[in-house]
Amino acid sequence: MAENKLYFYSSSPHVKSKTSTRFIMGNVCIALLPTLIAGTIFFGWMALLFVAISVASAILSELVYLLICKKTFKYFMDNFDFTSIVTGLLVGLSLGVNYPLYAGAFGSAFAIIVVKMLFGGTGKNIVNPAVAGRIFVFISFQSIVGKWIVPGGELITGATTLTNLFQNGFSGNLLDLFLGVGLEGCIGETCKLALILGAIYLAILKIIDIRLPLIYVAVTGLFQTCLMGFDFNLFLPSILSGGLILGAFFMATDYVTTPNTKIGNYVYFVALGLVTAGLRVATGMEVVSFAILLMNLFVPLIDKFIRPRPFGFKKTSKGGGK
Repeated sequence: MAENKLYFYSSSPHVKSKTSTRFIMGNVCIALLPTLIAGTIFFGWMALLFVAISVASAILSELVYLLICKKTFKYFMDNFDFTSIVTGLLVGLSLGVNYPLYAGAFGSAFAIIVVKMLFGGTGKNIVNPAVAGRIFVFISFQSIVGKWIVPGGELITGATTLTNLFQNGFSGNLLDLFLGVGLEGCIGETCKLALILGAIYLAILKIIDIRLPLIYVAVTGLFQTCLMGFDFNLFLPSILSGGLILGAFFMATDYVTTPNTKIGNYVYFVALGLVTAGLRVATGMEVVSFAILLMNLFVPLIDKFIRPRPFGFKKTSKGGGK
């Protein structure tokens, strides 16, 4: 009698691709380089040091966590996928140089250990780690909120360009706002040209679908303009002020924390734009990180009701007829 053997195979679909997490995250790092360079030019070498410390903290946090879990250094190197570098970059770039150097380190450590690793590592997090890290720093350093350093090193206290937009309208120069010239704010949110160049790079490599963040930006600008009295002269200042461009192209597009279907993504990014604009007008401050965090929590609900259609699916009539 022939011996019965049971063979186990992985489930379908069997798709092979050269694209890997390391490839994607490596190119995100490259796409953020123009923004890092612009931030260093505007805010000096302290900005570069601040981001470098944030990145180093993210990498070390992941390594220490794995070592505590009795993994080897070789395991860490073999499985290193650049996600911690991207997280550290985004945490550092989303903060201002007025924060102490250790603030970025704390934010990155929180993002990696609490938001990423405790949930199982890459691909298991339920919210964007960089967004959560940025919010953690924002809440932890309330004494710094409302204080900014403008290019040149001058510390100012008071309203930002976005806050002034709500209170007095916009009277500045749109080109300066686009380029980040003389603009207070976080290291990575001032120069929109640098952010857009990075986004185009990712779109060319098909790492992001650039239509989705554009929908987010457009909906935010239009809804905010409507809420501010339908003054459409405020549309461009609305989308160029604050961290909207940084959040739209580099945080909201995170694969893990966005829906699994095309229709679900359209719903997600439209809703994200409405939430961002509504919270901006209601609070009079920048809330992009909070809006993204909030919408991340609704992704499972969107995936529950908007499901992908199985291959070969044919809808039958209610009566069961053909």
